[in-house]
Amino acid sequence: MQQPHLHFVTGRLAQHALASVLPALAEQVGFCYSVDVLPITVAALMTPTWIAKHIQVPGEATRVIIPGYCEGDLKPLNSCIRIPVERGPKDLRQLPNYFSREPLPAEYGAYDIEIIAEINHCPRRTLTEVLEEAANLSADGADWIDVGCEPGDAWPGVGEVVRALRGAGHRVSIDSMNPKEIEPAVRAGAELVLSVNTSNREAAADWGVEVVVIPDDPTTLANLDETIDYLVQHGVRLRIDPILEPITFGFAASLGRYLDIRRRYPDVEMMMGIGNLTELTDVDSAGINALLLGFCQELGIRSVLTTQVINWARSSVRECDLARRLMHHAVSNRVLPKHLEAGLIMLRDKELVEPSLDEVSRLASEIRDSNYRIFAAAGQVHLVSRDLHLRDADPFVVMEQLRCAGPGKQLPKNLDAGHIFYLGFEMCKALTALTLGKTYVQDEPLDWGLATRDEGTHYLRRSSRSDERD
Repeated sequence: MQQPHLHFVTGRLAQHALASVLPALAEQVGFCYSVDVLPITVAALMTPTWIAKHIQVPGEATRVIIPGYCEGDLKPLNSCIRIPVERGPKDLRQLPNYFSREPLPAEYGAYDIEIIAEINHCPRRTLTEVLEEAANLSADGADWIDVGCEPGDAWPGVGEVVRALRGAGHRVSIDSMNPKEIEPAVRAGAELVLSVNTSNREAAADWGVEVVVIPDDPTTLANLDETIDYLVQHGVRLRIDPILEPITFGFAASLGRYLDIRRRYPDVEMMMGIGNLTELTDVDSAGINALLLGFCQELGIRSVLTTQVINWARSSVRECDLARRLMHHAVSNRVLPKHLEAGLIMLRDKELVEPSLDEVSRLASEIRDSNYRIFAAAGQVHLVSRDLHLRDADPFVVMEQLRCAGPGKQLPKNLDAGHIFYLGFEMCKALTALTLGKTYVQDEPLDWGLATRDEGTHYLRRSSRSDERD
């Protein structure tokens, strides 16, 4: 079978870097290629219309790959080129990933674990605050909104809040052990009660809703079997939660109790409250949530209770939503939960892609315009322009070097306040990338997984300047 022939379009500055990547990539992926170096310094300033006027596609080509920064409608290219045209990655160093990527299976994204998201201390909040938080939790992936009550006297406003939540379209659970608080919540539309043990199981027979059964004493599972038997005899639907304990307070043993309950009750629904780990452990919550959702998926625990009180767990619901999909796919297909869900890789990138010092130095020697390029490479921030290559691990030192590079040790004339702010902002991102082991690409947001925020393009704007295009 004849190999495909890919025709790559680039500008003068990127031609050497592209030439260094393609031979090994073509052999690995299996394609022939040609490179079209168009009369432009910065490939990012191309437009489809401009490319259409300059491109020369060989007859054997089967696909055209243009730079990822080339924005705009591809119709001008498609009208003059009779083979597929596609945008490649914005950074050519990411070409190996671009060609090695595999589309997610069509069934990816399915899940069978429900997320119950608790709103803590509801009696202290206004109805508006509760409804706003519920809307946010639901948008993040919560299937249930759990109304968190407080110990002590029954909360007289519980019915009003539950009724309002149901009116807003939410499925509602009530987190209370007090029958005087639970009963009005159930009458108002709550469908699930957290929780029931020997202290309130007799009242549960009259509620007519599903309940979560917990032991009187988690360490011994005291009276759990008796409570389950009582509820079954009275026709009460239930889920079992043996209680996940915090680390140092019986965490390992509590995991064992989930295993034990599943062996003893192979067909009964179970729930795990995962906040005892995410909220009570000094570590970012994404990894904990993914690990516990994997445990639940393997064990057939079909609901988790989580909350977002402490700052490091502020995105727990979104994390659980991604994790349940990842773990469902992994367990169902007996594959590792790897290279499937980039949204949960937040602190560091899946792969670090940065230029070599030789690449940066070569680029610095070839630049003929006065625009500034910023790179993170070999532990330093690099600032490159015409006849200029500054570098240091400290961006403040780089800025001082830039000031001294100007006439009379003043800043170069092409720098105004806005441009200086932009350089400082980008170098801060570059330093962050160096510190955490992330890939830095100028004018692109750092990849924080599900927490990534889009940034507008501030530097690589369309231009017709003579020093950029011929």
